[in-house]
Amino acid sequence: MSPFFEASRPRQVPLGEYPLWDEALALVNRDLAATLPDRKPLRLLGLPADDGDETEYVYVAMPNGEWQGNSLDPWTADDPAQALAAVADAAQETVTELLWQAWPLCGEHGIGMHPHEADGQVSWWCAGGRVPREPAHVHAAVGGLDAFVRPRRPNRKHRRQD
Repeated sequence: MSPFFEASRPRQVPLGEYPLWDEALALVNRDLAATLPDRKPLRLLGLPADDGDETEYVYVAMPNGEWQGNSLDPWTADDPAQALAAVADAAQETVTELLWQAWPLCGEHGIGMHPHEADGQVSWWCAGGRVPREPAHVHAAVGGLDAFVRPRRPNRKHRRQD
């Protein structure tokens, strides 16, 4: 393979290279594990930039290296709330587009939620139901969806209805 093509191959970004993005991805992966337990954790991939001004583009990718959407904005790597919002948004884009399903879902309304930042807290926000009694709401902080998912208990005994 020529050096030109070799340079444009994605690489797995090692832990510690972008510490705030790593922390953000760990929180997002908690939500992924809670809501899609059969899926492996997402990861960060770097792709060399087209010009010499930027070092690389960083994406949130599936374990097999596929991603969807825009790269993470470099300026978000220095602010915890911005890093979490950017990584959650990129993860949602990748999961939703590559699995062809909304993620994460609001348990109350059954619709996809989106990351929303308010007062330095990044949360999963639901647009609410179709009637005024079901307004938009914050469902959980990013990384906190495991508190809303009931664990499966395959060996649980069921009561018999006689």
